[in-house]
Amino acid sequence: MLKLLHAGDFHLDTPFRSLPPREAQRRRREQRRTLDALRELAVIQKADLALLAGDLFDAQTIYPETVEGIVAALGQFPCPVCIAPGNHDPFTDRSPYDAHIWPDNVHIFCGQTVSAFTFPELGARVYGFAFTSPLREDDPLAGFHAAQDGLVNLGVFHTQVGKNNPYAPIDPASLAQSGLAYAALGHVHRAAPPDLKAPTPWAYCGCLMGRGFDEPGDKGAAIVTLENARVTDWQLIPLAQSRYQLLEVDVTGRDPAAALLETLGHSHLEDYCRVILRGESAAPELDRLTAAARDRCRALELRDETVVPHGVWERLEEETLTGFFLREMRRRLDSETDPAAQRTLQLALRCGLAALEGREQPQ
Repeated sequence: MLKLLHAGDFHLDTPFRSLPPREAQRRRREQRRTLDALRELAVIQKADLALLAGDLFDAQTIYPETVEGIVAALGQFPCPVCIAPGNHDPFTDRSPYDAHIWPDNVHIFCGQTVSAFTFPELGARVYGFAFTSPLREDDPLAGFHAAQDGLVNLGVFHTQVGKNNPYAPIDPASLAQSGLAYAALGHVHRAAPPDLKAPTPWAYCGCLMGRGFDEPGDKGAAIVTLENARVTDWQLIPLAQSRYQLLEVDVTGRDPAAALLETLGHSHLEDYCRVILRGESAAPELDRLTAAARDRCRALELRDETVVPHGVWERLEEETLTGFFLREMRRRLDSETDPAAQRTLQLALRCGLAALEGREQPQ
């Protein structure tokens, strides 16, 4: 049996420009702490090999303490570590990868051509390549086939599987014909488990820690088990302390504040939450709702996608200016298919009704 730790896309020292400076600094410290969680996972799982599929750094210029942290963490892994530099952290003469600081158990691919590190004590061989610039348009595995000499052949690649992209686009057919028992991939930040029936099972482990609402949910690393040179188990293990979460709340017939607090509960205290308010409701007071839920998550972003209560349309047939306005807005809403435009029309409807009724704020 062979047990692998598959991780990648750490993006250490991400600027986190959408966050205030102090919170961005906090997130970068958390990124570094997640390296310790990764090391502990390797120890607990008794990993035989760690395959790190690139973009460990967000850019080639990084803080010294970040390099010191990752070097220390990887040096304490109980197994060999193979790194395939990606498009964000290509192997160049200016990158940390080219410095003589890495522990003896860390093996870094440094060229565009596929090469291999062999581990006779494990009966395994790991193939990989490095980005040496931010872009690469050819298929690195075109014409490649691993040596068939009794060793378990593995791959660690930073790639966007498929054609017509500038990120080392490996053709699925190249993977199928590669002769690899497993290919550990990086670049795509959403985990994608392998097809265990494929000639070469390949998978994305996703990123180690989410960096925005486009990377929501649990993030971590995969533990991969092989028996007789076949993948028999693949598990994603969450490691990130905090997450970006996308949530929805239906406020129809409910107090919006109570509905929001019920949805958040006490399980998102360390999370960054974006909550979409849906259903029928008078215009929610977003500032008041945000204040009410201040202690339920690390940061809260509310989006109002509610619609006016159904009762508003009871005045549709009135021979008044309000009735005329409602008929026109009904016509526009019924003919509009774009969700963003529909939300704008809902806001216009609320504001228009408020103006017609002499109110200071929409309802």
